[in-house]
Amino acid sequence: MRILVTLLILLFPAVGHSQNTSGEARQVQCRFLIFGGVDKPKLVNATGPKDSTVPCPLSASKISDPVSCVAKGNKIKFTSEGEGTPLAIASIPSGVRAAILIFVPQSKDTSLPWKVILIEDSAKNFPDGGAFVANFHGDNIRFIIGEHKGALRPAQTQGYARPENRDSFNMAPVIFEFRQKDKWRKGNESALRFLPGIRYLIFAYTDPKSKRPKINTYQDFRSVSTSTP
Repeated sequence: MRILVTLLILLFPAVGHSQNTSGEARQVQCRFLIFGGVDKPKLVNATGPKDSTVPCPLSASKISDPVSCVAKGNKIKFTSEGEGTPLAIASIPSGVRAAILIFVPQSKDTSLPWKVILIEDSAKNFPDGGAFVANFHGDNIRFIIGEHKGALRPAQTQGYARPENRDSFNMAPVIFEFRQKDKWRKGNESALRFLPGIRYLIFAYTDPKSKRPKINTYQDFRSVSTSTP
């Protein structure tokens, strides 16, 4: 587990956005997912509209429904239920109005136990009917999603439109390969159904127990048009 934690912290200081230090408060539609770690909280609190406290559900198996949180100074602070212990801080770039926030564990020598990785939930970044790939693995990956051929270095992410090359059941091949010691090895081969209103969030990572590269796929039934105000 420590290997996975270290990779997540080092590889994802921020996902592809510059920061703005404005102190203005603004609402952000947030959806949540928790990945890795032990003793995972099922719920965290954040500041909502009119300085209210809003509960934010954390699931390891599905992306949550949207929660309206308030970013102050482009940051959202998360605390535990009950005692209100600080757990994590999410940095929200000024242009982001909707985001998927992924909670990942931090190393024990940090002040906060969880780090938040942000994926902008926009039609351009995470297309309806398409897929979004994040490389949590410590080396390069390459993959095929329908007719799309992609390659990502560690910490890179990329969204892909709905594949045009689908069969009569709207299925398209999804194949991932991992580079290990200068050789490419197939890590996952499957077929996914690509339909309007369905998106796939795909993580490539190294399993902390087996030390083998793996793929996690999350199916999202909420189109970007309903998650973005």
